[in-house]
Amino acid sequence: MVTAGAIVLAGVAGAAAAADEGDQDIDVTVEIAQIDEPGVLAMSVAAGSVNLVEDGSTALVRQFTGTLPQVTVTDTRTPDEIPAGVSWTVMGSATAFIGDAGQPDIDAGHLGWTPRLVDGGDSGLVSEGDPVDTVLDEGDDAVGLVDQELLAMAADSGAIAEEGQWTATADLALRTAATVAPGSYRSVLTLSLFE
Repeated sequence: MVTAGAIVLAGVAGAAAAADEGDQDIDVTVEIAQIDEPGVLAMSVAAGSVNLVEDGSTALVRQFTGTLPQVTVTDTRTPDEIPAGVSWTVMGSATAFIGDAGQPDIDAGHLGWTPRLVDGGDSGLVSEGDPVDTVLDEGDDAVGLVDQELLAMAADSGAIAEEGQWTATADLALRTAATVAPGSYRSVLTLSLFE
Protein backbone atom coordinates (compact mmCIF):
# COMPACT_ATOMS: atom_id res chain seq x y z
CA MET A 1 0.00 0.00 0.00
CA VAL A 2 1.30 3.41 -0.98
CA THR A 3 0.39 6.34 1.23
CA ALA A 4 0.57 9.74 -0.39
CA GLY A 5 2.53 12.44 1.41
CA ALA A 6 0.47 15.27 2.86
CA ILE A 7 1.61 18.85 2.44
CA VAL A 8 0.67 21.19 5.24
CA LEU A 9 0.84 24.92 4.66
CA ALA A 10 0.93 26.93 7.84
CA GLY A 11 0.51 30.67 7.73
CA VAL A 12 -0.66 33.60 9.78
CA ALA A 13 -4.31 34.57 9.47
CA GLY A 14 -4.67 37.87 7.74
CA ALA A 15 -1.25 37.56 6.03
CA ALA A 16 -2.66 38.91 2.79
CA ALA A 17 -3.70 42.11 4.47
CA ALA A 18 -0.23 42.50 5.94
CA ALA A 19 1.53 41.96 2.62
CA ASP A 20 2.24 45.66 2.27
CA GLU A 21 4.03 45.67 5.61
CA GLY A 22 6.83 43.27 4.54
CA ASP A 23 7.52 39.63 3.77
CA GLN A 24 5.69 36.82 5.52
CA ASP A 25 7.36 33.43 6.00
CA ILE A 26 5.33 30.28 5.47
CA ASP A 27 6.60 26.98 6.86
CA VAL A 28 6.09 24.09 4.45
CA THR A 29 6.22 20.61 5.97
CA VAL A 30 5.55 17.12 4.67
CA GLU A 31 5.35 13.71 6.28
CA ILE A 32 6.43 10.87 3.98
CA ALA A 33 5.21 7.46 5.05
CA GLN A 34 7.30 4.31 4.77
CA ILE A 35 6.53 2.27 1.64
CA ASP A 36 5.51 -1.20 2.71
CA GLU A 37 5.44 -2.76 -0.75
CA PRO A 38 8.22 -5.17 -1.74
CA GLY A 39 11.32 -3.52 -3.16
CA VAL A 40 12.59 -4.00 -6.69
CA LEU A 41 15.83 -4.62 -8.56
CA ALA A 42 16.10 -2.18 -11.47
CA MET A 43 18.56 -0.73 -13.98
CA SER A 44 18.80 2.77 -15.44
CA VAL A 45 21.10 4.30 -18.06
CA ALA A 46 22.23 7.92 -17.85
CA ALA A 47 21.75 8.67 -21.56
CA GLY A 48 20.29 7.02 -24.62
CA SER A 49 23.15 7.54 -27.05
CA VAL A 50 26.91 7.79 -27.45
CA ASN A 51 28.87 9.18 -30.39
CA LEU A 52 32.10 7.37 -31.28
CA VAL A 53 34.93 9.55 -32.59
CA GLU A 54 38.09 8.57 -34.43
CA ASP A 55 41.03 8.07 -32.08
CA GLY A 56 44.06 5.82 -32.35
CA SER A 57 43.75 4.84 -36.01
CA THR A 58 46.71 3.33 -37.88
CA ALA A 59 47.51 2.84 -41.55
CA LEU A 60 45.75 -0.54 -41.46
CA VAL A 61 42.98 -0.11 -38.85
CA ARG A 62 40.62 2.77 -38.15
CA GLN A 63 39.53 3.08 -34.53
CA PHE A 64 36.59 5.01 -33.09
CA THR A 65 36.15 5.35 -29.32
CA GLY A 66 33.62 6.58 -26.79
CA THR A 67 32.29 5.95 -23.31
CA LEU A 68 29.15 4.03 -22.44
CA PRO A 69 26.69 6.21 -20.49
CA GLN A 70 26.74 5.28 -16.81
CA VAL A 71 24.60 2.26 -15.98
CA THR A 72 23.12 2.15 -12.46
CA VAL A 73 21.63 -0.90 -10.77
CA THR A 74 19.36 -0.10 -7.84
CA ASP A 75 18.02 -2.63 -5.33
CA THR A 76 15.31 -1.39 -2.96
CA ARG A 77 14.59 -4.85 -1.54
CA THR A 78 15.32 -5.87 2.00
CA PRO A 79 17.62 -8.88 2.49
CA ASP A 80 14.68 -11.11 3.46
CA GLU A 81 12.96 -10.33 0.12
CA ILE A 82 15.90 -11.77 -1.85
CA PRO A 83 16.11 -15.54 -2.41
CA ALA A 84 19.24 -17.15 -1.02
CA GLY A 85 22.16 -17.63 -3.38
CA VAL A 86 20.98 -15.40 -6.25
CA SER A 87 23.17 -12.88 -8.04
CA TRP A 88 22.55 -10.21 -10.65
CA THR A 89 24.36 -9.47 -13.91
CA VAL A 90 24.23 -6.68 -16.49
CA MET A 91 24.90 -7.96 -19.99
CA GLY A 92 25.30 -6.12 -23.29
CA SER A 93 25.14 -6.94 -26.99
CA ALA A 94 25.11 -4.80 -30.13
CA THR A 95 23.57 -4.93 -33.57
CA ALA A 96 25.54 -4.40 -36.75
CA PHE A 97 26.39 -0.80 -37.68
CA ILE A 98 24.11 0.11 -40.58
CA GLY A 99 25.09 2.93 -42.92
CA ASP A 100 22.75 5.77 -43.80
CA ALA A 101 23.62 5.69 -47.51
CA GLY A 102 23.53 1.99 -48.29
CA GLN A 103 27.19 1.32 -47.54
CA PRO A 104 28.02 -2.24 -46.33
CA ASP A 105 27.18 -2.99 -42.69
CA ILE A 106 29.92 -3.16 -40.07
CA ASP A 107 29.39 -6.34 -38.06
CA ALA A 108 28.96 -6.00 -34.26
CA GLY A 109 32.11 -8.07 -33.87
CA HIS A 110 34.03 -4.89 -34.66
CA LEU A 111 32.75 -3.22 -31.45
CA GLY A 112 34.47 -4.05 -28.17
CA TRP A 113 34.44 -2.68 -24.63
CA THR A 114 36.40 -2.46 -21.42
CA PRO A 115 33.97 -2.36 -18.46
CA ARG A 116 34.75 -0.15 -15.44
CA LEU A 117 33.07 0.17 -12.05
CA VAL A 118 32.24 3.75 -11.12
CA ASP A 119 30.75 2.80 -7.74
CA GLY A 120 30.94 -0.85 -6.76
CA GLY A 121 29.95 -0.35 -3.13
CA ASP A 122 32.05 -1.22 -0.09
CA SER A 123 31.50 -4.98 0.05
CA GLY A 124 33.78 -5.91 -2.85
CA LEU A 125 31.07 -8.28 -4.11
CA VAL A 126 30.30 -6.27 -7.26
CA SER A 127 32.77 -6.50 -10.13
CA GLU A 128 33.11 -5.38 -13.75
CA GLY A 129 33.22 -7.78 -16.65
CA ASP A 130 36.36 -8.68 -18.58
CA PRO A 131 37.39 -6.62 -21.62
CA VAL A 132 35.90 -7.80 -24.91
CA ASP A 133 38.19 -7.16 -27.88
CA THR A 134 37.08 -6.80 -31.50
CA VAL A 135 37.44 -9.36 -34.27
CA LEU A 136 40.41 -7.35 -35.55
CA ASP A 137 42.30 -8.08 -32.32
CA GLU A 138 43.87 -11.36 -31.23
CA GLY A 139 43.08 -13.74 -28.38
CA ASP A 140 40.16 -15.60 -26.86
CA ASP A 141 38.26 -12.38 -26.08
CA ALA A 142 38.44 -11.06 -29.67
CA VAL A 143 34.75 -11.66 -30.41
CA GLY A 144 33.14 -8.22 -30.17
CA LEU A 145 29.74 -7.50 -28.68
CA VAL A 146 27.87 -9.94 -30.92
CA ASP A 147 26.50 -12.05 -28.05
CA GLN A 148 25.67 -10.95 -24.52
CA GLU A 149 28.85 -9.90 -22.76
CA LEU A 150 29.24 -9.07 -19.06
CA LEU A 151 29.33 -5.40 -18.02
CA ALA A 152 29.00 -5.91 -14.24
CA MET A 153 27.80 -8.48 -11.74
CA ALA A 154 27.07 -9.05 -8.07
CA ALA A 155 28.29 -12.28 -6.49
CA ASP A 156 25.45 -12.39 -3.93
CA SER A 157 22.39 -10.13 -4.20
CA GLY A 158 21.32 -10.70 -0.60
CA ALA A 159 24.73 -9.91 0.89
CA ILE A 160 24.88 -6.47 -0.73
CA ALA A 161 21.22 -5.42 -0.65
CA GLU A 162 21.80 -2.80 2.04
CA GLU A 163 24.27 -0.94 -0.23
CA GLY A 164 21.33 -0.28 -2.54
CA GLN A 165 23.02 1.11 -5.68
CA TRP A 166 25.99 0.43 -7.97
CA THR A 167 27.23 2.13 -11.15
CA ALA A 168 29.34 0.92 -14.07
CA THR A 169 30.41 2.18 -17.48
CA ALA A 170 32.68 0.94 -20.28
CA ASP A 171 35.22 2.29 -22.73
CA LEU A 172 33.93 1.48 -26.22
CA ALA A 173 36.08 0.87 -29.30
CA LEU A 174 34.97 0.26 -32.88
CA ARG A 175 37.80 -1.08 -35.04
CA THR A 176 37.45 -1.41 -38.82
CA ALA A 177 39.67 -1.94 -41.83
CA ALA A 178 41.22 1.23 -43.21
CA THR A 179 39.17 0.66 -46.38
CA VAL A 180 35.81 0.95 -44.58
CA ALA A 181 33.28 2.96 -46.60
CA PRO A 182 32.90 6.53 -45.33
CA GLY A 183 29.57 7.72 -44.01
CA SER A 184 27.33 7.73 -40.97
CA TYR A 185 26.57 4.42 -39.25
CA ARG A 186 24.20 3.43 -36.45
CA SER A 187 24.12 0.45 -34.09
CA VAL A 188 21.95 -0.37 -31.07
CA LEU A 189 23.67 -1.58 -27.90
CA THR A 190 21.18 -3.42 -25.71
CA LEU A 191 21.83 -3.72 -21.97
CA SER A 192 19.93 -6.31 -19.92
CA LEU A 193 19.72 -6.90 -16.17
CA PHE A 194 19.33 -10.53 -15.06
CA GLU A 195 18.98 -12.17 -11.66
